[in-house]
Amino acid sequence: MRVIAGTARGTRLKAPKNYSVRPTADRVKEALFSIIGPRVASALFIDFYAGSGAVGIESLSRGARLCIFVDNSKDNILLIKENLLITKLEQNSRLIMTDVDNAIVNLAAEQIRADLIYLDPPYDCNNILTAIKSIFTNKIITDNGLLVVEHSRYNRQWTDYFTGIRQKKYGNTFLTFISPVNLSC
Repeated sequence: MRVIAGTARGTRLKAPKNYSVRPTADRVKEALFSIIGPRVASALFIDFYAGSGAVGIESLSRGARLCIFVDNSKDNILLIKENLLITKLEQNSRLIMTDVDNAIVNLAAEQIRADLIYLDPPYDCNNILTAIKSIFTNKIITDNGLLVVEHSRYNRQWTDYFTGIRQKKYGNTFLTFISPVNLSC
């Protein structure tokens, strides 16, 4: 696991010792940032279910002005802190240890509006649609923002709620790109 591009390019990140965390594969991360490319510079980026922090750290390395890392595991938050120190990107970061539902409500109360949101729940997560609806309902994403969901190819039924979404497949991993205009209700 490494930073692919930007100011911390080539820096190896520490991986979780816990097998319940599934770090985003470098090839998926590289594809993601090839797609969202110029949107990252100066963006406010939120990394939900941050795990090791690799995706959010990649955004900072590529010029995001701030990345908010959200994870409910103390071990993961400590790992993200270590990885931010290794990459020297801690200054433009904020770590929040809570579950995604609480984080969304709290960020909305602070009137945080992200340009890019990355949602990478466990592959067997059954509340992806609830989290997405909450992100849009609570308006923590800008009107021209982009939400990217990393998920298993076996967990796609929730995508029927949206129209005009873009999906990319990488083995068993899907990246689904949703903007506020993709809401069908």
